[in-house]
Amino acid sequence: MLAYVSLQSYLCIVTDTTAPDPDATAPMRTLDAGALKALAHPLRVQMYDILAQHGAQTASRLAEMTGESSGSTSYHLRALAKHDLIREVRGKGSARERWWERPRGGVSFTNPDALGTPSGRAASQVVMTEFLNRRHQQLMRYVAQSMSAADLPELDEALIATSTVRLTPAQSTELMERLQAVVDEFSDTYRDQDDPEARPINIRADVFPLPDEL
Repeated sequence: MLAYVSLQSYLCIVTDTTAPDPDATAPMRTLDAGALKALAHPLRVQMYDILAQHGAQTASRLAEMTGESSGSTSYHLRALAKHDLIREVRGKGSARERWWERPRGGVSFTNPDALGTPSGRAASQVVMTEFLNRRHQQLMRYVAQSMSAADLPELDEALIATSTVRLTPAQSTELMERLQAVVDEFSDTYRDQDDPEARPINIRADVFPLPDEL
């Protein structure tokens, strides 16, 4: 399983590789204003991200994972499904227990029409903020758990690194393309592996100009 974020000029791409999917080769979807506004809710972003990272879930399972009621998660699942952000898993579950998944493929929040309106910009900002806050919280939870564990994790279990360099716009583009190529290579190679030692791994790369203000 893999989920990653790539930001450039309000661009956000989320790629889900949880299971084989006949739509895997579909072109990247650019969310319209309606889909962006439907997703612009803290719980909906959390649920959407859980489906991307951990695969298909039911409303009850999502309720346990988020601390919400199953009635609340069911309501928000229907709202996400209305805009085709998620879909019911074919041939799985029952009328009382429906399974939901996030279709595999890229999703872009860079919609010129939506970003051209105040409401569209506001919705995009909510989605980006909630998504990145969740990623940061996951990173900090991993650090806290690792430091408090009786046995420290293996040195090659994770990489947390930062570097500041001076690059031209063309060099920044080259860096992002090369990083993306590595992520895509591992995604394509290990997308459907069924190894008992395999577990969800988050891959995150941040490349952006530093603001002038310190």
